Amino acid sequence: MDIIAMARELGKAIQQDERYKRIDAAKKANDADQALQDLIVKFNMKRSELSTEMAQENKDPEKLNALDKELKELYRDVMANENMVEFNAAKVEVDTMMNFISEILYGSVNGENPDTIEMQTGCGGNCASCGGCH
Repeated sequence: MDIIAMARELGKAIQQDERYKRIDAAKKANDADQALQDLIVKFNMKRSELSTEMAQENKDPEKLNALDKELKELYRDVMANENMVEFNAAKVEVDTMMNFISEILYGSVNGENPDTIEMQTGCGGNCASCGGCH
């Protein structure tokens, strides 16, 4: 089996993993949650309104502060939604899994034994096998 075929098999295995299934279900729940979708639309509209106001030559500091406050409140509401909370928790698990997979692959390319590569729990200063900073 060539390396690309093996990568495709790994992709299929990832899609069978419980962490993937959890985030997939969370995405679908977010999409089906009309209240959450309405909040996201309001958030995006408010962000656009704030951006437009910030681009004005004569900025109104009071209006900017009010828009910023409204935007932050909408963001808090979006992030407090139970479906979004579940999605974010599932995303942490999937990101952790993918970072570890990347560590194994990068370590292997750098000559490390793939069977002995362990998940990094913090930054060791060597970026060669890093999956990225948080």
